[in-house]
Parts: sequence; structure tokens; C-alpha cells
Amino acid sequence: ATREEIIAKVAADIQQRVPTPFDVVIIKKSIGGVPKPVEIVMLQELEHWNTLINDMAKSLVELQKALKGEIGMSADLDLQATALYNGQLPPKWRRLTPQTRKSLGGWMIFFERRHKQYKEWVGEGEPAVMWLSGLHIPETYLAAVVQTTCRAKRWPLDKSTLYTRVTKFRSAAEVPERLQFGCYIEGLFLEGAAWDHTKRQLTHQPPKVLIQEMPIFQIIPVEAHKLKLTGTFKTPVYVTSSRRSAMGTGQVFEADLDSKTHASHWVLQGVALVLNDD
Repeated sequence: ATREEIIAKVAADIQQRVPTPFDVVIIKKSIGGVPKPVEIVMLQELEHWNTLINDMAKSLVELQKALKGEIGMSADLDLQATALYNGQLPPKWRRLTPQTRKSLGGWMIFFERRHKQYKEWVGEGEPAVMWLSGLHIPETYLAAVVQTTCRAKRWPLDKSTLYTRVTKFRSAAEVPERLQFGCYIEGLFLEGAAWDHTKRQLTHQPPKVLIQEMPIFQIIPVEAHKLKLTGTFKTPVYVTSSRRSAMGTGQVFEADLDSKTHASHWVLQGVALVLNDD
């Protein structure tokens, strides 16, 4: 097959997998009244998602026309064609998606899982366990969860925060029900240390194991003056293993991991959590 045929085939394959946009106007109306903090986040997330899939749909149609010679091949389309040929993510899609290091194939699996979560969120309400990695701006969801608890318990928002607990649940299927306050999150991976599932604490990383999937986390909103954690290591959570971008962005929040070892040890080991295993 020629280069053009390969690109056309990849483009057609992706095109079939691009879903229709969410009708945000209708979804907003169906909420009725003033949307709650978490619903506002959902609507914002769907807007970001729609921007991505509208661009994907449009650029794939244009690329196929350009390959047939029906329209001129612009610089943008040329970059897209090269990326698809090399199994990489086209630069424009990369700008419209959460920070990623995935190849095109891995990213498409990620893309489809994101769509599934959004669809369930719209159809069945907030997931009992949120796959944080699938969100465009995960930190806004966590902020909304804290805000919801503050409203219910009448805490001042500026004096409230969150802490985390690692649960014994290994998958969302094991979680019996959604939490009344706070939330469960999944999809975190540990770098620089290992997690002891029995003792439920940080332990030394075995040789050749660079990354480990963590159990489900519980996010617990709390009034800041009441938070007195001991025997935990405040662990930065990043979107990818690149950690911070050149702009200094990439850190989502800090999680608390139980540890019997002094925090300085884990700092030197470069212990961190990431939302993607690349």
C-alpha cells in the first residue's frame, strides 16, 4: 500500500470511532434549576470534549478530501497526515486533549474510555468512582467535590481542603456505593516506590518495576484546622510521567500515602503519583 492509502485507511478507521457531540444545551436544561458544582464541572468537561471531537471529525473529512486531490493539502493537514502515518497523535488534537505521552493507538483506547465515562455521567449521574485521568481538567472536579461538602456542612470554602485514603478496593466493581461526602477516584499509578497492599503503606520499589497501579483512593473533604495527619507522605499527583511541563503545569493535587519511613526518604526517591502509565 502507498503512503496515501495507509493514511486514508487510518483516517477512515478513526472517523468511524469519533462519536457524535453531546447536546450540552439539552443536558443543561434537563438538570433544571441552578446546576450544582459537580454538574457545572460536567458541563465544562463536555464542552472541552465537544471541541476535540468536532475538530477531529472536521479535520478527518478534510484530510480524506485532500488525499483524493479534491482540496489543497494545507500545512495543518500535512502535519496530521504525517502523524497518522507514523502512529502519532496529530499536533492539533494534542492541543485539545489532556496532556499525554501516548502513541495514537494507546490514545484512541484512552479516547474511547473517556467517552464511555462522559456518556455514563450524562445518562446515569456522577460515577460512584471517577476515573480522574479521563477528565480534561481533573482538579476542577476535586474542587467541586470539596465545595459540595462545604455547602452541605456549612463550612467556609476558603478554610476547607481535602486529604486522601488508599482503600482496599482494587477496581471500581468492588465499590459498594457512592460516598455521601467526598468521592472515590481510580486510575492513579505510583512511581519511585511500591505499595504494600497488606500493610497498606509505601514500601521499597522492587527491581525493574518502574510503575504500579494503585487501588482506589477516597477523597475526603475536611476543615483545614481539623486536619492533623501523621505517618503519611504528601505525594504530588501529576498528569503524566513527564511530571511538570515547561510551563510548570501538570500537578493536579497532593495525595496522602501512609508510610512508616521518614518523608525525606521518599522525596529523594522521587516518589510521585501519575494519572497515566504513558
